[in-house]
Amino acid sequence: MNLDTCAAGFVTPWMGMDRWFLIAATLLAAAGGIWGMISVHHGKRSHWTVVWMAATFLCQIGFLAVRGDMRAACPLMDRGEILSFLAWSLTLFYLLVGPTYRISLLGVFTSPVVVLFQTLALVPGMLATNPAKISGVNAWHETHSAMSVLAYGALALAAVAGVMFLVLDKQLKDHHLKSGLFRNLPPVRELLISLERLLWIGGGLLTVGIVAGFLMPHTASALPHLIAAVAIWTAYVVLLGLKKVRGLTGRRISLSAVVLFVLSLAVFAFI
Repeated sequence: MNLDTCAAGFVTPWMGMDRWFLIAATLLAAAGGIWGMISVHHGKRSHWTVVWMAATFLCQIGFLAVRGDMRAACPLMDRGEILSFLAWSLTLFYLLVGPTYRISLLGVFTSPVVVLFQTLALVPGMLATNPAKISGVNAWHETHSAMSVLAYGALALAAVAGVMFLVLDKQLKDHHLKSGLFRNLPPVRELLISLERLLWIGGGLLTVGIVAGFLMPHTASALPHLIAAVAIWTAYVVLLGLKKVRGLTGRRISLSAVVLFVLSLAVFAFI
C-alpha cells in the first residue's frame, strides 16, 4: 500500500466531519430558538437558550477548524464557508453581550438567523465537497476576508437588536403590555445603546477589513467586491455620523440597521 492510498483513508472521513459539525450546529441553534419561544410563551426567561447557543458555537468552531485544516487557510473560499463563518461571528457576538441580553429574547431572535445562514451553507453546491488547499496565502487577503465577515457578525446582531426594538415599539403602540413577549424584551434605552455599540464595533472591524483589502494584491475579479465593501462601509459611516451629529429616533436607527444589513447581503449575493 503506497502512502497516497494511506493518506486517502484518513482524508475521506476527516472531510465528512465538517458537514456533521455544521449540521449539529444548525440543530442546536434551532433547539435554542424553539426552547426560547416555548419559554416566552409561558412568560419566562430561560438560561437554556444560552446553553444551546454555546453548544452551537463549539460545533461552529469544530466546522471552521476542520475546513481551515482542509484549506490550509482561513475557510472563506466559497459561499458555504462564508455563510458558516458569518453564523459563527453572529453567535460569538451574541455570547459576548451582557448576561441580561443573553437570557432575554436576543437568543430567540438570533438563533433563526444562525439556522438560516447555516441551512443555506448546507445547500448542495454551496460547500465544496473536496476543497483544495490554498498555496501562497497572502496575510492582507486573509485579514481582509476574516475582518470583513467578523464585522458582519456584529452588524447582523445590530440588525437583530433593531428587529427587537421594532417589535417592542409595535407592542407598546398596540398596548400589548402583558404578553410574554413584551415582558421578556429588554428596556428600550439599553437595547438602543447595545445596537449603537454593535454598529460601532462592526464599522470598526469593517474599516480594518477594507484597509487590508486595499493593501492586498488585486485582481480584476476582486474589484467589484472591494467597491461594494467601500459603498457599504460608507453607508454605515453616514448612519453613525447622522446619529452622532443630528440624532436619530430609535425607530429610524433600528430600521436603518436592518435595511442596511439586508441590502449589504443582497449586494454580495450577486457579486
